[in-house]
Amino acid sequence: MTIILYATKYGTAREVAERLSGYLDDTVTHDLKAGAVPDLAEFDTVILGSAVYAGSIRKEARAFLAAHKTELAEKRLGFYLCGISKEEQTYFKDNFPKELLEQATATDLFGGKFDPQKANGLERLIMKAVAKQSGCIDTIDDAKVKQFAEHMA
Repeated sequence: MTIILYATKYGTAREVAERLSGYLDDTVTHDLKAGAVPDLAEFDTVILGSAVYAGSIRKEARAFLAAHKTELAEKRLGFYLCGISKEEQTYFKDNFPKELLEQATATDLFGGKFDPQKANGLERLIMKAVAKQSGCIDTIDDAKVKQFAEHMA
């Protein structure tokens, strides 16, 4: 059985978790903001996904990794990130324990979404200045999501 845990700010990591769940059999999804994590002993495979902002994964994902590192070392693992930038190797290396990354069956950055209606004023300003974007952006690569699921199946 597989659990897909995710940490999201605006819902993209949740959307990807739901897509992955659709490609995999016998899965449970869980938002790390929702509180207590289901007992990991019930799962053979753990997939952890997070949004990444300014190079860092969400605090809920960091806390989960710190609290469950020993348990995760005994599981089949997959890690995914959602974000607009394409610096995936730096993001994984900077945010995940080296030994868990080496053990992971699959890791990938699937792209991200930016909706100015959901963003605060500072985030809109940053996107306009840095990315030269002021409208909606959707760079989620469903082919990569499907390929990740195939590796995890």
